[in-house]
Amino acid sequence: MRRAAALAALLLLTGCATGPSLENRGAVTASPGDSKSLVIGTAGFTESDLLARMYALLLDHAGYRTSLLTVANRELYEPALESGQIDVVPEYAATFADWLNAKENGADAPPAGSPDLDATLRALRRLALPRGLAVLDAGRAVDQNAFAVTAAYAREHRLKTLSDLGASGLKVRLAAGDECVQRPYCAPGLRKTYGIDVTAVDPKGVGTTQAKRAVQNGTDQLVLTTTTDATLDSFGLVLLADDKRLQNADYVVPVVNRARAGGPGVAKALGKLTAVLTTADLASLDQQVDSWRRLPEDVARAYLRAKGLLSE
Repeated sequence: MRRAAALAALLLLTGCATGPSLENRGAVTASPGDSKSLVIGTAGFTESDLLARMYALLLDHAGYRTSLLTVANRELYEPALESGQIDVVPEYAATFADWLNAKENGADAPPAGSPDLDATLRALRRLALPRGLAVLDAGRAVDQNAFAVTAAYAREHRLKTLSDLGASGLKVRLAAGDECVQRPYCAPGLRKTYGIDVTAVDPKGVGTTQAKRAVQNGTDQLVLTTTTDATLDSFGLVLLADDKRLQNADYVVPVVNRARAGGPGVAKALGKLTAVLTTADLASLDQQVDSWRRLPEDVARAYLRAKGLLSE
């Protein structure tokens, strides 16, 4: 794939920080476009980079010319997506819905994302369309908050779900970020939704090595991580199912600039990945880069070939 346009696009980002003006929104929501030269954005962390590379490889295979652009800050890459300096990005449905909602209606607006994927996508699309953005379909891959215990602890107390933990009456210390004390999906939600007796939050971060080791050695009993954390086995940890859907529907969704990449060609090419990618696949891909030190582009290409989406 070609990256020659990436530097030029990056240099232009400071000029698009506000996105399309209100006066121009009618124009940017006109007929869906199908530009043959597309910039794929990545937020710079492993999973986003892998998804962006798979998008680019599939679009190249479908006859588009692509380049990659890394912009780690959503405050920059989302306006660049609105203005057409970035054409496609991998996003997470509930998080992006809440982000656009806060941008449109203020930080105190009621959340747009929810545990219900269909409702979240409807809200996201309502928010995206006036900004000239189109949200493609979600598949099975989801990267959302999750909670883990040691496998031994789960066996001892017969735990498979967070409901099981609540019903057990066990007191637990939770290794997580310090914001967990107040966030509704974290300690307050565990108490309210599941009746879990969280006695304290140990501020060791979300899914960090330090946090997982604290649970591994028994200092804490529960750790906040994510559904695509592929390192859990190495710490002897297992996820407890979020059976009452406390967490929001952060399914992977491609978001595109409608005027440049909103046509059926892009949707068809990216839909091939959406149809096969699972949460377990995503965790494995992350692991290959983060733990096995394989190059993201090699991992992305090998996965697509294994799924029959790219020719050898």
